[in-house]
Amino acid sequence: MNLLVDLGNTRIKWVWSGPDEWRPAASLREGRSTETLLDEAWSGMASPSKVVVASVASADVLQALERWIADRWASHVYVVRPQAELLGVKNGYHRPETLGADRWAALIAARRLVSGAACIVDCGTALTIDALASDGRFLGGVIFPGLRVLRTSLVQATSGIAETSGNGADCIARSTEDAVAAGTQFGLAGAIERILNEHRDRLGPEMKVLLTGNDAPVVLSKLAQPVEEIPDLTLKGLAIIAEELI
Repeated sequence: MNLLVDLGNTRIKWVWSGPDEWRPAASLREGRSTETLLDEAWSGMASPSKVVVASVASADVLQALERWIADRWASHVYVVRPQAELLGVKNGYHRPETLGADRWAALIAARRLVSGAACIVDCGTALTIDALASDGRFLGGVIFPGLRVLRTSLVQATSGIAETSGNGADCIARSTEDAVAAGTQFGLAGAIERILNEHRDRLGPEMKVLLTGNDAPVVLSKLAQPVEEIPDLTLKGLAIIAEELI
């Protein structure tokens, strides 16, 4: 079994992957040390054949994960680093190494899943929207605050908003809580729609849209144009790297 890990800003997602097996799980990182979190998540598990990690967390968090794995399993951790070209994807960043490793892995997965041009919308702590041309060139993308960040910013910047867990079903809301929920959901969906239209102008009308990330189901309900929701897109990219490069 391979252990694939997406170490994010606020949560860690992982999957135990083997022949005809895909066991995903996730946990919030906040309020617990990395060691405690991993003790709860992985203690008692057999040593994996390979460990592949994409991390956008701090260096300290990544190092703590590497130490835990070395101490418990004596396993080497392969940390994915974005580069100029890999597995059919050409990195269009001016400095390829500065692209987020999670985005890089998702691009590799998208290249395998879509034969033509694709746009990847990843709805996490940050929302990222990335353009992948039909020939495998990553043209670039945008980074935008995700739902949680949008709502937290309202609480921090205002004195009259303290609760953000309202019902976002209707954009004509009749309470502050519902107004925040609806405003952030519809507003984020509107931003996504606008950026997708911009990307479609570059990539062509046949561009496929792949939606992933923790908040993807919420965002999906507000989008007007067709998208394909693919959970764990970054982890699927890590699975490809594990099988073909390590």
